[in-house]
Amino acid sequence: MALQFNQYANEGTAFLREYSQEMELSTDMDRAGRILTATLHALRDIIPVEESLQFIAQLPMFLKGVYVNGWSLRKKGPKIKHLPAFIDLVREYDGSMAAYDFDYSNEMAEAYISTTFIYLSKYVSMGELLDIRDTLPKELKPLIPSKLIF
Repeated sequence: MALQFNQYANEGTAFLREYSQEMELSTDMDRAGRILTATLHALRDIIPVEESLQFIAQLPMFLKGVYVNGWSLRKKGPKIKHLPAFIDLVREYDGSMAAYDFDYSNEMAEAYISTTFIYLSKYVSMGELLDIRDTLPKELKPLIPSKLIF
């Protein structure tokens, strides 16, 4: 099997362009990329490793790299049970750009996180998203809608 790095890069760029438009960020693909990365990294911290592996299996190659970048299976993830704590974790992964990216607004952060999961449904089956949703604490379940309508 030949690796198609240029193809992955082109697919990743096209994805970020569409994702940034879906997030109503115009053409700010850097901001969209940070939000996507922070959301995926926060998610992988709070779901079981087995569920992460099933999730990764469905991601296209350009998103697999984003998801696993910097991942340590030795580090135990935080116990997140409430939405504000999850939003704080996403912001933590976004680092110094969090204030700019989320504009100090929990409502905006929640909307970006939910939109991210809806957008990922283009690549990940509804069954897998529901499996992930089932592993989340009650207050976080609404982040992944149980039915998606396009």
